[in-house]
Amino acid sequence: MTRARRVAVAVAVQDVSGAAAVPSPAKLRKWARSAAGSRRKGEITVRIVSASESAALNSEYRGKQGPTNVLSFPAGAAAAPAARGELLPIGDVVICASVVAREAREQGKKPDAHWAHMVVHGTLHLLGFDHETRREAAVMEKRERTLLATLGFPDPYSVK
Repeated sequence: MTRARRVAVAVAVQDVSGAAAVPSPAKLRKWARSAAGSRRKGEITVRIVSASESAALNSEYRGKQGPTNVLSFPAGAAAAPAARGELLPIGDVVICASVVAREAREQGKKPDAHWAHMVVHGTLHLLGFDHETRREAAVMEKRERTLLATLGFPDPYSVK
């Protein structure tokens, strides 16, 4: 008897941005799963959006004007325990394709490296990481550097 491979973290990808230069769903899934870790179980949605959708979400949920590179929306506690084999939502990572493309150009980064950073960054927010204080930022940035190095990407915080 063969055992079906169980995915600890399922990653749904929604691309409604209309942008041409978005990494493949397979890459986005790989980056999110890497950040979530192997001990975590659940489902993450990575949604790639336009500047107008990003700006609307940024205004509604953060009170800030204009689009932003990445927003994270952790799922609330489940009302009922998951049925056997059911994956409960971890949350949503919303990435603005045009902002990520612009930032990669301006910062002299390879597009995939910046996309991977945004997916990892957003996923870590879903897991409770934050950067509101210096200590929180140091912990989160160290985790990002480690994960991105494991994925073959350079330090996203290095100055060129």
